[in-house]
Amino acid sequence: MRFWDSSAIVPLVCAEPTSPTCRAWLRRDPVMLVWVLAATEVTSALSRKHRERALDTRALRAAQRRLKKLEAAWNEVVQLDSVRARAHALLGAHDLRAADALHLAAALLAREQAGSPFELVTFDHRLAAAAQREGFTVLSV
Repeated sequence: MRFWDSSAIVPLVCAEPTSPTCRAWLRRDPVMLVWVLAATEVTSALSRKHRERALDTRALRAAQRRLKKLEAAWNEVVQLDSVRARAHALLGAHDLRAADALHLAAALLAREQAGSPFELVTFDHRLAAAAQREGFTVLSV
């Protein structure tokens, strides 16, 4: 099982330079764990790419279909109160944006509940650094 940040999910659903790497990681470990709002962030990224003309309408629709398939298969951390409280503490300890603090808080909570370590996948450098300081092995490029 790996925890996937939205920055690493986007290359799974639309063509990016890191897409082959992400697909390989997913093939090696297909159990995905995500924060409950990851799909919303990915949808935002896809919409932005479409508005900026980096993704045409056909590619956008294909990416949305792939996202729906991933959503149907992945596992979500949904404990809002616990994640929110932990995210507030993380914002004081690390140089993170709010959404990244929520992802990291969700991963920390899931690690505690699982009772075993797992990797965190992200392409956000600040989140990767904070996750490493919190004891995660980080997959990134």
